[in-house]
Amino acid sequence: MTRNIVIEAMNQTPIEKQRIELVERKCLGHPDSIADGIAESVSRALCNMYIEQCGGTLHHNTDQGEIVAGESYPAFGGGKIVKPIYILLDGRATKSFEGVNLPADTTTIGAAKDYLRTLLPELNLDKEVIIDCRLGAGSTDLRDVFKSDSSAVIRANDTSFGVSYAPFSEVETCIQKISSHIDNTLRPKFPVYGQDVKIMGFRDGNEMTFTVCCAMVDRYLSGVDEYIDYRSKLADEATKVAKGCTDRAVKVEVNTADRDDECSLFMTVTGTSAEMGDDGSVGRGNRANGLITPHRPMSMEATSGKNPVNHIGKIYNVLSHELAHACVKSVDGIEEIEIRLLSQIGKPIDQPLISSARIIPQDPASFASIQKDVHSIIDAGLADIISVTERIIQGKVQTF
Repeated sequence: MTRNIVIEAMNQTPIEKQRIELVERKCLGHPDSIADGIAESVSRALCNMYIEQCGGTLHHNTDQGEIVAGESYPAFGGGKIVKPIYILLDGRATKSFEGVNLPADTTTIGAAKDYLRTLLPELNLDKEVIIDCRLGAGSTDLRDVFKSDSSAVIRANDTSFGVSYAPFSEVETCIQKISSHIDNTLRPKFPVYGQDVKIMGFRDGNEMTFTVCCAMVDRYLSGVDEYIDYRSKLADEATKVAKGCTDRAVKVEVNTADRDDECSLFMTVTGTSAEMGDDGSVGRGNRANGLITPHRPMSMEATSGKNPVNHIGKIYNVLSHELAHACVKSVDGIEEIEIRLLSQIGKPIDQPLISSARIIPQDPASFASIQKDVHSIIDAGLADIISVTERIIQGKVQTF
């Protein structure tokens, strides 16, 4: 069957040539990202349990989790948690198959604990977290859509869409690299930098401002002066990273709500604001490309936690991101590209109702050749859509 792939030229100003650009990233320890990370870890754990015990992935969606903040009293040298963080794991899962009961709930709780143990080493899972598993069973019609035999085409379980774009702008690239630098270089050397980091990028013409909010871990701080030193170090490091990504003017400010003279500082016991004051929800943070980009096309779907077999809210957001970047990498002459994939519930996932690509060509005269090459990449990507599922289950795909 011929796929409905439509490719058109965009007549608009590329993001790099627009005056104002805003970009945000909620890093892994932000409460919304914690909710996303747990949801995705639970989905992968369920997939692997189903494959091991049933020979294939069964219906589930765990994209409805909530983080309810606890209560803490940070202090230099080490404070205390007085009320645990409450984590609600809800959604739907298959709990029996061909007369055999499956350990969906225990698998879910185990996956959540494993993820938290890796993400937040300062958090005491025995005393400082309550994990409440409330998984229900899926609706009959969605479970029926999920069913397939080896010869059947997988059918979409929702009428939904996935969208993405490429390439990343300089602001977007700076934010991703600052986030990676904190996680992979700074924190291993200086565990005072907590996992709860939010980075907001603002570009006005050729001037970039990055506001970094980073939770500091109290047990590694002796007083206000040391806190200020670490805050300044983070600003310096983030500035170096950003300047390596752009020739534009760069300014970085860290923890701008601090009041040093009042000792009102972004200091935590565990490295996340979820210990006191900040709740979190699956799908309220980053999109599938790891960013929040109000100047770009975005889906409001919660990508994390949805089943990776036929939930379009997950598969098409991941695939559109991969296709957009593949087009920019492989096809010369693309200034910008946006890709949108729309499904219909019950229809084959490799046959979207529409696959739409909108392109700003560097040279309008080259659009015809660009159009042909982009069409081929999208068609091949849809033909190989099952590989998206496989890589998601293997943990090789970013979903938030």
